Amino acid sequence: MAIPSSGSSSGPSQPQPLTFPPAHFAKLAPKSYLHAHLTRPKPLRPSGRSPRDCRKPAINTSSLANCHGSAVVRLGDTAVVCGIRAEILRTEDTVDFTPHATPEEIHQLDQQDERTKRREEAEEVARLNLLVPNVELSTGCTPSHLPGAPPSTEAQSLSHRVLSLLHTSQLVSLNDLRIWSQPLSSSPPPQPQQPRVRAFYTLHITLLFLSLSGIYSAFPSAWLALLAALRTTTLPRAWYDGDSDSVLCDPDRRAAKTLKLNGLPIASSFGVFVSEGEGKGVGGREGERREGSWILADTDGFEERCCDEEITVVVREGGEEGRDMEVLRVEKEGGGVVGKKEMRELVEMAEERWRDWRGILLEI
Repeated sequence: MAIPSSGSSSGPSQPQPLTFPPAHFAKLAPKSYLHAHLTRPKPLRPSGRSPRDCRKPAINTSSLANCHGSAVVRLGDTAVVCGIRAEILRTEDTVDFTPHATPEEIHQLDQQDERTKRREEAEEVARLNLLVPNVELSTGCTPSHLPGAPPSTEAQSLSHRVLSLLHTSQLVSLNDLRIWSQPLSSSPPPQPQQPRVRAFYTLHITLLFLSLSGIYSAFPSAWLALLAALRTTTLPRAWYDGDSDSVLCDPDRRAAKTLKLNGLPIASSFGVFVSEGEGKGVGGREGERREGSWILADTDGFEERCCDEEITVVVREGGEEGRDMEVLRVEKEGGGVVGKKEMRELVEMAEERWRDWRGILLEI
């Protein structure tokens, strides 16, 4: 008879428990995986952030030598490069320009209400197409963008959103883009012929995504890169020379002027996650927040795939009636969880992010 060894067991062998790494669970059941993290006593996302926490961006400016302004922004796994190049547009080459702006007339316009003046200048900037943004999603930034493909719907949508917000926020002053018929000083002597606007600077803005972790964070990242690039944009001193019938630029970089931006509007994105099998609504009334739902600030690519609702809020300092903050834009897509109460909470979170990102931009 065989004698069992001391290390063997006479009883039946116990089955080994089946275990997977957390990354496998995230792929097999992403919503359940996210729900398990958010239902802890202290809710934490898989990235280690709380639902209200936003990622801190990394910004590097003046990265492109052949641009008048540039910036590189990295937010999580999203990286975007912004380059701004100014080209000269003569008034003879425009269709809707009305040659009426002399220094005296512009001084009279400056005496108008500030909001009225900015609105009229923004309308002229839009009419003359002096701001031309273009968003490109580079090959390999996401698995869905293959080489040789035409511009995607996402890229065209982002370009339109950037252009629309540029006009709505009245970010760039028209006075910074004007080119006069002769150099102007603070107190020019009397001239036989009054100087007039003879050309404009047209800002061509290219936003190139090197990496894109989620479409929710694409617009805030692109807009932050645009702000950083505009803050470092310098335009050469230029004037129209009647003898040569051309626009001349001063090669001295010390004479170049920096753009004066109208505030610092900051865009914040949010996603709403509703757990499976829950979220019937409190009391069944429309517009109330559902049970089993969470608002996640600055979602990453994994969280975005689990969310059914996206909200983008753009705020900046100032506004009417002496308010500290002004809401410029609210965009919402999908879902029906966010109501009035949640929207106020989102605006407060957007204001917190504005204070954080404003401090980073002012250090540039």
